[in-house]
Amino acid sequence: MKFRQIIVLLLATTFAFTACNTDSKKKLESKEIAAPNPQKLAFHISGMTCEIGCARVIQSKLSKKAGITAVKVIFKDSIALVSYNANAISQDDITSYVNGIAGGALYKVKNAKSVTTFNEPIK
Repeated sequence: MKFRQIIVLLLATTFAFTACNTDSKKKLESKEIAAPNPQKLAFHISGMTCEIGCARVIQSKLSKKAGITAVKVIFKDSIALVSYNANAISQDDITSYVNGIAGGALYKVKNAKSVTTFNEPIK
């Protein structure tokens, strides 16, 4: 008899934890995500000394940042071209993030501006 009570108690506990876990997943999935607001940002980056160690690292780190959809860092021109979702990340967040790479000692963003295409010159 005790053995049955233990089994029933274990099954009830397992069911309770499973049911709670499923409910929390449904709540997370039902959160509305803001519609994409695609924007483009272009800026100069000072402090880059090499293509692989600097430009590629900045490009890699930016591409992993939430809200950024595409990144191209061009070493020879010292510029970055960033496509992002303005509902998820702001221009200030992007430029601050770049300025903070490597502890904030190496790279500085200059002349950041919104662009409609990446063909526009950065002044």
